[in-house]
Order: sequence, then structure tokens, then C-alpha cells
Amino acid sequence: MNNQSNQQGMAIISALLIAAVVAVIAAGMLTRQSVSTRALEADQQRVQGRWLLHGGLEISRQLLWDARQRDPLTRLDQPWAQRLNAQGFEGRLEDEQGKFNLRNLVANERVDEAQVQAFQRLCALIGISAGLSQRISQRVIGSYPYLLNPQIAENTTSKNAFDSGRATSPNASRKPQNPKLPMLRSVDDLRSVEGVNEAVIGKLAPYLTVIPATTWLNGNTATAPVLAAYVPGLSLERAQALINERDAGRWFINRGDFVNRLRMPNLELTSVKVGITSDWFRLRGEARRDQRRVSLDALLHRSEDRLPQVIWSRVGV
Repeated sequence: MNNQSNQQGMAIISALLIAAVVAVIAAGMLTRQSVSTRALEADQQRVQGRWLLHGGLEISRQLLWDARQRDPLTRLDQPWAQRLNAQGFEGRLEDEQGKFNLRNLVANERVDEAQVQAFQRLCALIGISAGLSQRISQRVIGSYPYLLNPQIAENTTSKNAFDSGRATSPNASRKPQNPKLPMLRSVDDLRSVEGVNEAVIGKLAPYLTVIPATTWLNGNTATAPVLAAYVPGLSLERAQALINERDAGRWFINRGDFVNRLRMPNLELTSVKVGITSDWFRLRGEARRDQRRVSLDALLHRSEDRLPQVIWSRVGV
């Protein structure tokens, strides 16, 4: 009798053990299925987010193209300058030619001293020390080829110069120095400069850009500090007054109009590198799908004969 009871007890225990094992296996399968389902949903949301970003990018390209067809001027009262909010995408286009282009520090394989001085003026106006502005300038200049002695190079003719391939060759002055540092793509790349931290980037970002070509400044979109830095002798107060007048509806209609309204008769016109149109824009946006967000940062180039082209883009989660 005892043996029979023992056997029944063992059978019950075995059944319970089997049931527990089955329950653990089932729970594991359900967990894996749940994880797989969440991963699939995340992938679907990521794909949908990218499509929303693509839609926002295409809308931005069309806005820039339409603005160029309607008006040769580039102004802040045009539709492209308004905040975008369509089909799950939110963002804004910025005129990069309303900022100081660091690429201008080196033009035609020569360091542009006037632009270097303008950059130093801008840094002083926004609270960046002279030492740090100099290090930033050196970082930018070091990422592009430039002539060490441009005046000597201009006076050296190929007829009387023999290039032996050495640094002491008479024709060596005509060869630009190779870049020693990686080329910059955005202001964020300045983090490698000693003294540049998040606070400094925050000060620089509204006023600086890196465009892969030398450009003029757009007087119709520039901020007061950049305008004051660009025009030698223009005070920040006068620059702000010009901008207040401009944003009230008196947009600069051409370069001559801008120069006349400066009221600086002794200013050399060749030193005023300010125009009234723009070809380079930055799109910063975000796509939202349920609880997921995907960000977009892109540089666009607008020309007269086709839709703006995407020069580079970054997508982040």
C-alpha cells in the first residue's frame, strides 16, 4: 500500500515538474516572440520615419526651387523660411549664406586676410577670446591647400623658373601646401580645437557655417553680429538698426542698395562682400511616428536650372 502511494506521489511530482518545464519553455517562447514583435515594430517605425524624412526633404527642395522661380532675391519673408509641419515631419530651413562661412578664410589657394580679420571681429562680438579665434582660424586654414608666399608666387614666371621638385626650387613657391588636417564639414568638427567645448559650440553655431565653396554673405538674411563683422567699421548698433529696418519690410533689392544704406562714404566697395541672394541652405528636421523620433540634418545647394541638390545628410535616432 505504501509502495502504491509512493508511486502515485512520484507520478504527481513528475507531472508537476513536466508542467513547470513546459511553462518555462512556453514563457521563453512568448518572451522571444514579444521581443521579435517589438523589434519588427521598431524596424517598421524606423522605415516609416525615414520615409517621412524623405518627404520633408522633398518638400524643402520644392520650396527653395519655387522661391527662386518667383523672386531672384533670398529673403526671410519667403515660404521656405517658415517652419515646416507636414505629414509627420517638423523642421526648418536655414540660409547658410546668412552666416559666416569658414571656407572663406582660404580662397584661390590663398589665405584671405580680410576674412580672417572679419572672423576675429565676429568672435569678439559674440564673446569668443582672441586666442581661441586664432586657434580656430589655424584649424580651418590647415584643412585647405594654400600658398605660403602668394606674392612671390605671383612674381615668379614659369619661363625663368625651373622646378626641381625640391622645396628650394624657384618654382616651389607656386605650389600650394597640402592640407595637414581633415577638412571640416560642419561647425561641430571644431571640437578638436583646444578650448572648444559645448558652450563654445553653442555660441558659434548661430553665426558660423562650413560651406564647401567660397560664398558671399546675404544681407537679407544675415544677423547683426555677422553683418558688423563683415563690413569694416560698421558698429553692432548700426548693423542691428539696418536689420530692424530690413525685417520690417525694406529688404535690400541689390548690392548697391545695401551699400548706400550703410551711409559709409569712405568705405571701399571692394571690401564689402555682401549680396542679396543665396545658394546654400541647411535643413534640420524631425520625423515622428508614435513614440519614435528620427532626426535629419542636411546641406542643400540651389542652382538656377534644377531642384536643389543634397550635398550631405545625417540621419539620427
